[in-house]
Parts: sequence; C-alpha cells; structure tokens
Amino acid sequence: MNKQMQIGKRTISADSPVFIVAELSANHNQDYHRAVEILHAAKEAGADAVKLQTYTADTITIDCDDPCFQINEGTIWDGTTLYKLYQEAYTPWDWQPKLMEEANKLGMECFSTPFDFSSVDFLEQMNVPAYKVASYEINDIPLIRKIAKLHKPMIFATGIAYPEDIERALAVCKEEGNEDVILLKCVSSYPTPYEAVNLNVIPTLAKTYDCLVGISDHTMGTIVSAGSIALGVKMVEKHFTLRRADGGPDSAFSMEPEEFSQMVRDIRIMEKALGSSEYRLTDTQKLEHGGSRSLFVVKDIAAGETLTPENIRSIRPGDGLHTMYYEEILGKKAKTFLKKGTPLKWELID
Repeated sequence: MNKQMQIGKRTISADSPVFIVAELSANHNQDYHRAVEILHAAKEAGADAVKLQTYTADTITIDCDDPCFQINEGTIWDGTTLYKLYQEAYTPWDWQPKLMEEANKLGMECFSTPFDFSSVDFLEQMNVPAYKVASYEINDIPLIRKIAKLHKPMIFATGIAYPEDIERALAVCKEEGNEDVILLKCVSSYPTPYEAVNLNVIPTLAKTYDCLVGISDHTMGTIVSAGSIALGVKMVEKHFTLRRADGGPDSAFSMEPEEFSQMVRDIRIMEKALGSSEYRLTDTQKLEHGGSRSLFVVKDIAAGETLTPENIRSIRPGDGLHTMYYEEILGKKAKTFLKKGTPLKWELID
C-alpha cells in the first residue's frame, strides 16, 4: 500500500503532521445552522478536516420491527430500531455540498462515509477528496469495489473486522489499482472503555498490512488519541459536538470544542516530543556534555610528584582528560607544578 497520499490539499505520509478529523455524524440534531456552527467550532479547535455521513434510513436498512432490526445490545441506542435511529441521525443530503463548501472556505478538507451505491454517486458529484468506509461496511465488497474504482484515498475503520475482512477489503482495492489506503484502529463501542482500546494493535496493523494507520477514537478524553501518536498513527478521528448536553444520537461520546482543542494541542506536543528515531545529541545536549565528568587535580601537586587517587579525581565538569584514562595516569609524575582545580592534560604528565 502507498505510504503517501493526498487528501485535498493535505499530504498524509509517515513524515507528515497527523491529520486530525472532526466527525460531524448526527450532532447537527437536524439543524443546518447548528451543523455550520459545528464546522466553525471544529476549525477553531484545530481540526484539519470534517467528516460527514451520507445515508438515509432507507439506504442503510429497511423499516422493519422484527427482532433482528431491534437495537438491544447494551448500547446507548437500545430500545429503538435501526430504521428509527437512522431516521433521527442522518445528515440531509441537500446540506452536504453546502457544508463541504463551507469547510473548504474555512481551510478544512471535507469528505464522507457512503453507505450504498447511490451515496457514492452523490458524493462523486460533490467531488469529495476521499472516502471513509465504516467498520460495519468493511464486508460490503460491492460497495468497496465501487469506491476503489474511483482511485481516491480510502479510509477503513476496523472496529468489527476480522483479519480476513481486512484482507478481503484490501485485496479488492489492489484489484482495482487503488493502494491509497489508511486503516483506522477502532472499537465499535460508544463510548469505548479504556481497557478495550488495545492501542498496541496499531503497529501490528501497520506491519501486517504495510499501510498507513490511524485511529477512530470513541473513548472519552484526549489521552488515547494523543498516546496513539507514539505508536505511529497519521490520522485521528473524533466525534465533535458543541455541547454534549444538547443531546442527539452521538452526543454522549462526542468531544466538545475545548476538549477537541486540548486534544489537538496534546497531539502536536507529542509530535514534537517524538522527534527523530536516530540516536544523536541535540545542540543543547552537546553543550551540556561539557559538564560531564573528567580528570582534575584536586590537591596541589609539586613538579615530579606522583599522581595518586588523593590528588587526581574524576569530578565535574568535563574540561580535563576522559575518565577512561584514570588507571593509566595513576603512578605517573607531574611535569610541572599543578595547582588544585587544574584540568588534567597529557602535556602536564611526564
């Protein structure tokens, strides 16, 4: 898979800054002006992009009350049906070109998650720069093939994926000549308990599938997203809302603006702190190295007097001979008078 790709004006690579995405999801609460307000708040909080979801209740499921369509798996949505949930949560399609235009005006990228062929066709009319494939769609091979043929970056959530699901999806991408793929470590639990996150899987994903990796983080707080940077993620996605208290299908596990802003700061600090993998001293450390131990005269020594542990010691700072010569110089004689505090040099030793 490619280790560098372009999402709009943003380059995503091993050396690029982490691509930080605010997920709008259902947090607009069916109010267009609120959706626009969320975009502006996301920009102010430091998001590089906003992500939409493109579906209707009818494109993602059917209106049926049979048991298999009831939500009763211990989620925050228990007690309703899939159809009713998606009726409440969907983002009206006529908003989406306008939201993308607004995001672009703000200097952010905007892309979406399609859930069927018609939504892919709609998003292509918008000319989105990338596609996200939700984890529940990672086994929808016809959908993945249709998107892969467009030769735009594809971002896969892996929340419910078995290894064979990932392998099959990536094989389809390769068959269609699309190797611009990012795999997101994801847990489809809302919110995700910390003990279920398993961040250590991130390097495994990168190595196993030889691709760029990111995280779709549904935990509360900033620590998981910021900590994932040290494991190599190049994309972080978090649900974003104005106020959790405003309610909505996804509000309970979404970030408020100040929290998102803190996460962005934490991520950027972590990027700086990671620095280079090459072991070398910084310019400051090179200067500080001069304060390390070396051999000094610690007691006045007359010319011809023997160097002993009593008059020569390893002390700070580092102006004298290296301490590795300590045993070698013991027993030798001083060429001249050596005052206490003199850094020992070879030219002072007979």
